[in-house]
Amino acid sequence: MSVNTRPTTGATQGVEPWNVPITKATVTKVSVVCFIAWVASVYDYTLFGTLLPVIAEEFGWSTAEMAAINTYATIGVFVVSLAVGTILDRLGRKRALILLMIGGAVASGFTGLAAGAASLVIIRAFSGFSMSEEVVNAVYLNEIYRNVKSRGLMYALVQGGWPVGALISAGLSALLLPVIGWRWSFVVAGVLSLVVVLMASRLPESPTFAAIQEVRRRQAAGDVVGAKALAKEHDLEAGSEHKTGLIDVFTPALRRHTTMLALAWFANWVGIQIFSVLGTTVLVEAKGVSFDNALLILVLANAVGFAGYIFHGWIGDKIGRKNTVVIGWFAGGVISLIMLLGPGEAWFTIPMYALTLFFLTGPYAALLYYMGESFPAHVRGMGTNVAHVMAPIGGITGSALLAILLGAGVSMGTAAILTGSLFMILSALFMLGTRNPSTAKPAEVSA
Repeated sequence: MSVNTRPTTGATQGVEPWNVPITKATVTKVSVVCFIAWVASVYDYTLFGTLLPVIAEEFGWSTAEMAAINTYATIGVFVVSLAVGTILDRLGRKRALILLMIGGAVASGFTGLAAGAASLVIIRAFSGFSMSEEVVNAVYLNEIYRNVKSRGLMYALVQGGWPVGALISAGLSALLLPVIGWRWSFVVAGVLSLVVVLMASRLPESPTFAAIQEVRRRQAAGDVVGAKALAKEHDLEAGSEHKTGLIDVFTPALRRHTTMLALAWFANWVGIQIFSVLGTTVLVEAKGVSFDNALLILVLANAVGFAGYIFHGWIGDKIGRKNTVVIGWFAGGVISLIMLLGPGEAWFTIPMYALTLFFLTGPYAALLYYMGESFPAHVRGMGTNVAHVMAPIGGITGSALLAILLGAGVSMGTAAILTGSLFMILSALFMLGTRNPSTAKPAEVSA
């Protein structure tokens, strides 16, 4: 890894936050904290899906009722997630990370106090903050990695927190569930989020965000020349001096990109809801796997999934991140279809499910970084979040469609094909319509 630092300028050399050099130590520190934050977020999120059958058994819910409750909880996640783009672009990258992880700690800890369906739905809605932590990663690390070689691979290591978090969730569930039960399992997840909050408080703010703030301050003070000079120095695009809103990511230059990216997220998260979040349920109901064995398969599959992040991050630096996502998601859809139609024996189910997660979640290592580099800096938080909030909508749709199909008597295998495999392939097709990184401002996409 090679990091080039920008020299500081001005009378207060080395003090202005927009001129603080990004050293190798800074890159490492931010990367480690963002990785742990993502692990904690995914740990909580997938823990809910993993233990949902156990929770449903305690409360006496049927499979259809369980899917419906998960749908309502996901609606709450969507509502909470709407605020994240504004938090990022108004309050900053570091503060956003801290606030989101506090929200995640609340969601995790209080899940253990749920008394029924209504309280569980309300509490789980706050996990929308922690699940949006990957939006912070996409924006924050894009700006920290501006002059880092092989930044796609670097980001892949951080985004690899998804399979690591899922792996920890499945592994600790198998170990701790018989000892402390599902309620205290969520308390453990909450403690991990609080640890991240303490670590994040020691991180620096992104120099790019600091520069945007200073450009706006100078503009408001009437220093138009100074504002333009600073914007040019930091390669900020036109409009950075204004406070941004939702409309700014639907300008003629960005409208198609934002729309297609949002649709790609939506469709792919229908698939993620089925094969990742509700993976244990699908394996139990569709392939006849016992719950204990489903947890074991989930552990092994997510270990392979981590390799998927590294592979897609590396290949994204070689053939382009957009192409990597398209090819990966299409392959994942086809492989999941073969898994569901094939035999239920372990020798077939385990490798095919592992490959499904490899190509389903792995491309996010390329996608998240691609999102950051495809939007101008001053709308980077808003643009990334507009697409990202489609994830819970996709989750809602996936759970709702699954519940409807199961309620109508459709088998789990067929329902998983229609809600999982099909939508994974659709997500690859939507991704074809997004903006090529080469059409973005060069300074925004190259080191």
